[in-house]
Amino acid sequence: MTGIPADGLVRLSNLVSRVLAPNPGLMRGNGTNTYIVGTEELAVIDPGPAIDCHIEQLRRAVGNRLRWILCTHTHRDHSPAAALLKQFTGAVVLGCPAPADERHDQTFCPDKVLSDGDRIVARKFVLQAIHTPGHSSNHLCFLLEQERLLFTGDHIMQGSTVVISPPDGSMRAYLGSLDRLLGLDLAVLAPGHGSLIDKPYDEIRRLIQHRINREQKVLAAFRAINPAGLDDLLPLVYEGLKADLLPAARRSLHAHVIKLVEDGLLIQRPPGPGKTGANSVVWDFVGMSEETVAHATTIGWTSGMDMVSDIDA
Repeated sequence: MTGIPADGLVRLSNLVSRVLAPNPGLMRGNGTNTYIVGTEELAVIDPGPAIDCHIEQLRRAVGNRLRWILCTHTHRDHSPAAALLKQFTGAVVLGCPAPADERHDQTFCPDKVLSDGDRIVARKFVLQAIHTPGHSSNHLCFLLEQERLLFTGDHIMQGSTVVISPPDGSMRAYLGSLDRLLGLDLAVLAPGHGSLIDKPYDEIRRLIQHRINREQKVLAAFRAINPAGLDDLLPLVYEGLKADLLPAARRSLHAHVIKLVEDGLLIQRPPGPGKTGANSVVWDFVGMSEETVAHATTIGWTSGMDMVSDIDA
C-alpha cells in the first residue's frame, strides 16, 4: 500500500493491507486481523483490542488519511481500540451498538449506526455493510465491491468454526446468514482471524454442512438420553474434545438446542424439585415430523456437500 510503512503490515491486494493485533489466544488464533482499506482515503476494519503498541502501529500506518473506523461487531477483541483511534485521527466510527451482553464492549459508541446495505463511498473504493447475525446479533460483514472481497469478522474464521453463544448468539440466524452469503458475488474472504480464504463458496458450504452434522449429533444424543440437559449431551456431541475447549463447545451446543426447540423437535421441561445449577434445565426430544423433514430437504443445505468430521465448536 503506497505510503504506508512496511513494518508489521501485510499487503493483501492493491487496496487492502492487514495488521495483526498482538492478542493471540485459544479462541483467537494468532490474534485479531485489523484491515486497512484504501490508498488516499483509508478505512480501518476491526481496530481490535485497546493495546498501546497495536494502536501506535495503526496510527503510524494511517497517518492523517484515516476517515472511517468500521467494526464488524463489538466482542472485546474487535472494537475497543475504536475510541482511541478516533481520538488520535478524528475518523468517524461506524458499526452497530453493543447488545446488553457481558461478552460485548459496552464502551463502543458509533458515530453512525450502520444498517444492512449501507455503503461507505470513497474516491477509490466502496464498502457495503451486510448484516450477518448469528455469532452476535449486531454482526456485520463488509463487502469491498472493487475486489469482491468480503471482510467476515467472526462470521467466518479461517481454520476453525466460530462459537455461537446464546442468548445474543443464534444458531438459526447464523445458518441464515451463511446461506445469504451464497447469493453474493464473492472472490475471497478476509476473516477476523486467520488467513485469506480464496474459495469462499466451498468454505461457506463446509460451515453449513458442519452445523448440520453437529445438529444430527445432538439429535442422536437425545435418542440415547431423553430427556437430557447440556451436561448430559456435551460428552456425546463433542466426544474427544480437549477440556479447555469444552466451555465454548457447551455454548454452541446450547445454541443448537435452542434452534431445535424453535424447529419443534425439542421441548424444554421445567426444572424438577430441588434442581438448580448448570444442568437443571432439560429438554425432551419429541420427534421429527414428515413436515419438518420435507422442510429440511426444501432448504437444500445438505445437497452436494461433503461430510465434515472435525470436532470444532
